[in-house]
Amino acid sequence: MPGLLVLMGSGETSPTMVEIHRAAARALRPGARAVLLDTPYAFQENAADISARARRYFAQSVGLEVEVASGITGADWVFSGPGSPTYALDRWTGSGIAGDLRARVRSREGVTVLASAAACTAGLATVPVYEIYKVGAEPHWREGIDLLEPLGLQAVLIPHFDNAEGGTHDTRYCYLGERRLSRMERELPPGTALLGLDEHTALVIDLQTESVRVAGRGGVTVRRPGSQTVLPTGTRTDLAELRRLAEGATGAATIPPPLAEPAPAEVTLEETVHTCEELFKAAVGKPDLVAAAQTVLDLEAEIVKWAADTEEDSGGVEQARELMRLLIARLGELASAAGLRSRDLRSLVESVLALRARLREEGRYEMADAVRAAMLEGGVAVEDTPDGPRWTYTS
Repeated sequence: MPGLLVLMGSGETSPTMVEIHRAAARALRPGARAVLLDTPYAFQENAADISARARRYFAQSVGLEVEVASGITGADWVFSGPGSPTYALDRWTGSGIAGDLRARVRSREGVTVLASAAACTAGLATVPVYEIYKVGAEPHWREGIDLLEPLGLQAVLIPHFDNAEGGTHDTRYCYLGERRLSRMERELPPGTALLGLDEHTALVIDLQTESVRVAGRGGVTVRRPGSQTVLPTGTRTDLAELRRLAEGATGAATIPPPLAEPAPAEVTLEETVHTCEELFKAAVGKPDLVAAAQTVLDLEAEIVKWAADTEEDSGGVEQARELMRLLIARLGELASAAGLRSRDLRSLVESVLALRARLREEGRYEMADAVRAAMLEGGVAVEDTPDGPRWTYTS
């Protein structure tokens, strides 16, 4: 059996991590049993929806049929991701799953993928992020399940290491910020290192060969009081080097020449939204309203790609949908202001109607209705008839 431990900082069911999942899945035997542990988010009212989206993501994007299970006995591939680290800790410790996860790593067998909240539990101590960041508890640690101990690493794991959601306040280091993290570091046992996993980034450890690589968009930071080393994406090293850095040795990790050109990093949804906004502005500035409509269609395609993302509290997909509604309304306003009744307007409207038709075919009627309402606001009325939609200019 293969032996892999994959630790992800975030984005575990997003397009950015597909190739990393595929590489791990290729190590599996035919007919391998794949298990999703839903424990970190099992307390949420939408837990079934999160599981369904995750299963769909792995089936469609990775080619892996995954079952939701309460245990991991006999599983070749195990995945767990977003939610509450402490909720997962309490249940895994009480049920014996924590011991089963440690046994997988100690035996160097099976593929184990832990991301976000689940990855947070993998060190000797765990950040209770919900309690500190959302409830206001004093900064403190909880005992972790310590999957790293069998690998000779005395470390804690911090996902979302480079998070920047806070804008005006510091949300790096899994929403702790520098002030709280520095305080918490002083409470760790002597000789403990921090392993910081950037968002949309994975630390992939081959448990049998002890090779280590960093994949994704960011890097992995090995931090100790007064010093830190960043292993950028593309780094290939080994556990001995990682232990050396975690024990306080200085210097860069060994990075052999790559065997092939790395694949370009997948852009995040946030970056795509920003790009679409800029392209839309440029198109309407010419003006080229057909090109602007195509930008809206491209944005909708990205929304579909990211719909399976289970990342807690990201809100990115809904923000992208809001932008799409605004852009459609803006198209209508521009057409009305220009008094366009020409072929240009027809091309524009037909492009947007094609988007609406696609949404209806996919059963996404709420979004299709939002497109229709935005068109009406912009001066184009749409009527559905047995022969297809008809539109009229309202002003």
